[in-house]
Amino acid sequence: MDIKAVPVSQESKGKKKKNKKPKKRSDSQEGNEGGNGDEKEEKMEKLEPAAAAFPPSFSVSEIKNKQRRHLMFMKLKQEKRKQKMQLKKKKKKERDALGDKAPPKEVPKTIENQRVYDETTVDPEDEEVAFDEGTDEFSAYFNGLTNPKVLITTSDRPRGRTVKFCEQLATVIPNAYVYYRRGLALKRVIPQCVARNFTYLMVINEDRKVPNGMVLCHLPHGPTAHFKVSSVRLRKEMKRRGKDPTEHSPEVILNNFSTRLGHSIGRLFAALFPQDPQFVGRQVATFHNQRDFIFFRFHRYIFKNEKKVGIQELGPRFTLKLRSLQKGTFDSKFGEYEWVLKRHEMDACRRKFQL
Repeated sequence: MDIKAVPVSQESKGKKKKNKKPKKRSDSQEGNEGGNGDEKEEKMEKLEPAAAAFPPSFSVSEIKNKQRRHLMFMKLKQEKRKQKMQLKKKKKKERDALGDKAPPKEVPKTIENQRVYDETTVDPEDEEVAFDEGTDEFSAYFNGLTNPKVLITTSDRPRGRTVKFCEQLATVIPNAYVYYRRGLALKRVIPQCVARNFTYLMVINEDRKVPNGMVLCHLPHGPTAHFKVSSVRLRKEMKRRGKDPTEHSPEVILNNFSTRLGHSIGRLFAALFPQDPQFVGRQVATFHNQRDFIFFRFHRYIFKNEKKVGIQELGPRFTLKLRSLQKGTFDSKFGEYEWVLKRHEMDACRRKFQL
């Protein structure tokens, strides 16, 4: 086999890249480029803002990264707080400079003072209200003809937390007794309570070992109120609480029960306690209504000196929300209801309250 030699050109012998030496630039070119660089830097400085500013339509929620979004939200919140404090200090300086000529302080708008007027608001001088108070179910108590006697019981098979809550309620309400339910229906319990001269039946219901409801039935003729119970704190769970309450009858404070319905609920709570409080015990039971939530607190007040008085919470504390008010004693099937909570209708306006 004959082998032929193929001529190879020098260009194709090795395709090696040659390192090109950088060309030397003349001074004139460098001067021109230096001038252009300064101009570019000036333009960039003009384009870049002094501080990072967001577009007017920017929203923190548009940031996808969760950590970055949280950081930006905290920064914006801090800036708003600083601006608010600066404005507050400025107004204070202006008021101090004006002295007596300073304009009156603006009243902040809250849900309470923007409340929608209710036609059923009670006027203490109204003759109709006075007549109703003289003839309703609580008139015998307020006329001093009966003394309160309360039976406290639970739902079937109560757990430890509910039992402790009932026992602590019995130390708050004078002349109250705790009895186990033993599976009896309330229709059978009520006649036994009336026969033993009880004026109230209080039933504490629970769900998942936590108290969540209260049925308060005034005996012998009603009415019966059903409440939702929340935010229960027993004495051991409270910080800086005082010593256990004594057997003295406490004073009762009822706040913000202004409508006809609220007036009835206030009288229902007032009839739980004796009318003659023992001021030696220095104990106060408070039912405070705010936005239709009734907050219960139990305090002891302490005289520090002639001018200062301190309070000490004794516990327990809880919050009530009225679900229904029924005429007569408890009857879930044939009972006549005076008022029932309809959430979607009654809670549509945040500035309208029922109590």
